[in-house]
Amino acid sequence: MENKLFIYNTLSRKKELFEPINAPHVGLYVCGPTVYGDAHLGHARPAITFDLVFRYLKHLGYKVRYVRNITDVGHLVNDADEGEDKIARKARLEELEPMEIVQFFTDRYHNDMEALNVLKPSIEPRASGHIIEQMAVIEKLFANGFAYESNGSVYFDVKAYSEKYDYGKLSGRKIEELISNTRDLDGQSEKKNSFDFALWKKASPEHIMRWPSKWSDGFPGWHLECSAMSQKYLGAEFDIHGGGLDLQFPHHECEIAQSTGANGHEAVKYWMHNNMITINGQKMGKSLGNFVNLSAMFSGENDVLEQAYSPMTIRFFMLQAHYRSPLDFSNDALQAAEKGFKRLMTAVETIDKIKVSEVSTNAVAELKTKCYEALNDDFNTPILIAHLFDGVKMINSLATGKEKITALDFASLKELYDNLVYDVLGLKEEGEAGENNEILDKVVRLLLSTRDEAKKNKDWATADKIRDELTNLGIVVKDTKDGYEWEILK
Repeated sequence: MENKLFIYNTLSRKKELFEPINAPHVGLYVCGPTVYGDAHLGHARPAITFDLVFRYLKHLGYKVRYVRNITDVGHLVNDADEGEDKIARKARLEELEPMEIVQFFTDRYHNDMEALNVLKPSIEPRASGHIIEQMAVIEKLFANGFAYESNGSVYFDVKAYSEKYDYGKLSGRKIEELISNTRDLDGQSEKKNSFDFALWKKASPEHIMRWPSKWSDGFPGWHLECSAMSQKYLGAEFDIHGGGLDLQFPHHECEIAQSTGANGHEAVKYWMHNNMITINGQKMGKSLGNFVNLSAMFSGENDVLEQAYSPMTIRFFMLQAHYRSPLDFSNDALQAAEKGFKRLMTAVETIDKIKVSEVSTNAVAELKTKCYEALNDDFNTPILIAHLFDGVKMINSLATGKEKITALDFASLKELYDNLVYDVLGLKEEGEAGENNEILDKVVRLLLSTRDEAKKNKDWATADKIRDELTNLGIVVKDTKDGYEWEILK
């Protein structure tokens, strides 16, 4: 089956056929977290969105190098060029070294991502480990006339850049509007224009995180970090750059300007942005104080939560909406996602109970086509999930004998659900059995096999003892015409 994948490119504002620069290789860069606090529901959305992209591209046979960075320096409190470094501020409050803060919250971020079944990226560079590369980009910008030094800090000259290139092409902002709508603020007087952004900031005496440079002891600008790291590992041109919609301006706009200003051409072919998670219609974020940490989601320990929600419920909740659509948090939506997830996973387990026949009265090929059409249409997971639930009806009819299926179609159906549910959507079994479900199933079946042997030998005492002990453990055994089934009592 030919798969033509179309991706919505934020740069062109339309869906485009995905054609890698150097097929079958694909370069994917995604802006990772600034690690000064626990990951929240808002962090989960880009992680799951681009995990899906990573998984599906690999499923299609591409060799993907996925780079997702850790921002551990240079991200200032107000997301602009003034204020304290977010990590340094946290370190001062906690009386710790900044890198202790970075390590602690990076580890916790990794634990949350593992719980959500988010695959590790191919490379996870830290901004603080790439100071030399960032200085090299600044040198190129000086050589090309797009950088200037002021009082030991270095800024990008947006006006000079706009005389040759189109600043604002990603976000739709116009340089004329920036000139007329902005004014110099206190503390920004060292810039030529208030919309110029920092490439290198001279560190104030109390600033802990600093590196020596020809301009000053200082630290890199937040925007510069991603330009330097993406191009170091993916080249001066690569396929996909992703991140949250809130990064479109100024962060990604500035990345385009830096890369184009340094190299004379754009670095990224396809820009992808996931939409925001809102809570009561307002963007969820640490700076707004309305976020729900993922650890609290898993435990239920937050006033806005009616219950705990498992990692797979949260993942399924995210995938039920298209990544470019806003997604509003509510307990009702999460509870519905929990039921939907369980229904889908129960159906996947039911596939193994289907008996094959000489004839088929179903439409597996048609279902498969619809599922891949959804994925190829800009990763349309809600439509994919709707098709998978149409397939659930077929699975249940096949399991009860109302429909029939040949061995060939059965193999195709099983492969379809294994590939899309587990490998592409990244869902997995959880609950009491959790990841040990398969091992538990083997142990129970071993005991039941021993029970069968005891019954054959008319050793009723042993047979009854095995059944009674399993019941005491909350495992109920049901005898069927095909043998037996078992389940854990809730």
